[in-house]
Parts: sequence; structure tokens; C-alpha cells
Amino acid sequence: MVPLTEIDPNSEPVRSLVLTLDLCGTFAFAISGAMAGVRQRLDMYGVLVLAFVTATFGGIGRDLLIGAVPPAALVNWLYLAVSMVAGLIAFCWCGLIEKLRNPVRMLDAAGLAFFCVAGAEKALAFGLSPVMAALLGMLTGVGGGMIRDVLLAEIPAVLRRDLYAVAALLGAGIVVGGDLLGFPTVLTAIAGGAACFALRMVAIRRGWSLPRAPIEPPPADGS
Repeated sequence: MVPLTEIDPNSEPVRSLVLTLDLCGTFAFAISGAMAGVRQRLDMYGVLVLAFVTATFGGIGRDLLIGAVPPAALVNWLYLAVSMVAGLIAFCWCGLIEKLRNPVRMLDAAGLAFFCVAGAEKALAFGLSPVMAALLGMLTGVGGGMIRDVLLAEIPAVLRRDLYAVAALLGAGIVVGGDLLGFPTVLTAIAGGAACFALRMVAIRRGWSLPRAPIEPPPADGS
């Protein structure tokens, strides 16, 4: 098995794999972003904007950092189409989606898994070192959720709870480790995505988080 670092990043297998992972992550993150907008009582335009930005910000940041310009999300109409369809689904059938158990977090975890894997795969294909590829995979995964939370005036989840970035780093690390060991690319992608999703969901259910500084927050009145 040829490592991704020795494969042309513009070759058809690499492009097809990254595109498939990207579009799956785009759909999941778009619904996650749209549902967050629905919960904040945004209008249809606001929901669709939030869906698109949440779904594409991580991938755009990844492509800019590795020099894959213009970013795929801005030149391939499929990204816009998938995010708009997902946004409309969330807007029109938000009541049905809400009946799922914690739908925003579940879909966010799915998007995180797809994007951290796609980011690591593309970074390796563009010749980044294993450590940098894993970090870029993590950044790809957390970017969409961060911009969603910022637009909704919330502290990004990656900074405060539930092993968010750690789960993305685990998934990307498995992809990079599998590439170094010469494992099949699809196998490592599945393993990395599954590990990321599983850790994220277990952290949500059990309330796992990284340690916080042992200091009491100041009183609400500032005294």
C-alpha cells in the first residue's frame, strides 16, 4: 500500500475519497448548524447562512493553509447544494429532527468525524508531516463548530466541553498512524472516523471533559 504522502494529491482516488468525506461532513454539519439556528429563532435566510458557514468553514481553512486554492467549497457547486438542501431539511422538518435524542450534538459529532478524517487525508496527500497532518485534521473538524458558536454569540464548544478537539485529534491521528504503517486508506479512514464519533458521543453522555483551572468564577455582579 502506497502512503498518501507519496500519492499525487490531484489523483482521482485521493480527490474522490476527500470529496466523499467532505460532502458527508458538509451535510452533517449543515444540519447541525441549521438546527442551532432554528433553536435561536433565526429566519430562513439566517438558518441557511448558518448551515453553509458551519458546513464549509473548516474545509476552507484547511485548503487555505495547505495551498489548495481556491478552496474546494468555493469552486465545487456540490458543497453549496448539499449545505442548502440540509439547511432546508432542518428548517422545514425541525420538529421531526428535534425528536431525535440531542440531534444537534449527534450530527455535530458525525460532521466532526468526517471532517477530521478528510482533513488529515488531504494534508497527507499534500505532503505535510504526520504531526502537522493530524493537527490540520483536527482544525478541519472543529472549524465549522467554532464559527457556528461564534455567530450565535456562544463560547465555542471546542474551548469548554466534552472532549471536542480531542476526539477530532484522535480520529486524525488514527488516519496518520495508519498511513505511516501502510494500512489501506479506506480502512484507516473508517477507523479514524468511528473512533472520533464514539469518543465524542461517550463524552457527551458521560459528561467527560478536560480539567479546568481550580479557580472560582467571579460573582455575577463583579464584586
